[in-house]
Amino acid sequence: MVDAEKRFPMTANGFNSLKNELRLLKEVERPAIVEAIVEARSHGDLSENAEYHAAKERQSFIEGRISELEEKINQAQIIDISTISGDQVKFGATVTLVNTVTDGVVTYQIVGSDEADVKKGLLSITSPLARALIGKKVDDEVEITVPSGTQSYAIQKIEYV
Repeated sequence: MVDAEKRFPMTANGFNSLKNELRLLKEVERPAIVEAIVEARSHGDLSENAEYHAAKERQSFIEGRISELEEKINQAQIIDISTISGDQVKFGATVTLVNTVTDGVVTYQIVGSDEADVKKGLLSITSPLARALIGKKVDDEVEITVPSGTQSYAIQKIEYV
């Protein structure tokens, strides 16, 4: 049984992405790299065989990633966002923010660290901005320090979709 303290929250979409990547690595990448190693071995002297060494390095990467994904999947705490509601920011919330200096508007969904992608509007629960937002309500302001200075945002909207 996985220790409750070592569980990592993630959305169902994030969990499915990890499972899909694991399936791809096991069913496609692993067999292909084994084939590449066999082919490279047939070329003779392994000590000077660049194809062989590259294939072995790739195999090592794939096996490490498979291990990592299996661990993350086993430790995942899948949060069903459709069951969450309320007027405070929590994991899974989609939050619309207004930069109090520039009036620029951004929208982020707070997700698990393995599914974060700021360019897609997916903000890691462990990020400074997400941590500052947790527990806040519409019209609350948060301030975070970033490499370029301090940013200040007002919460315009909170949704659970």
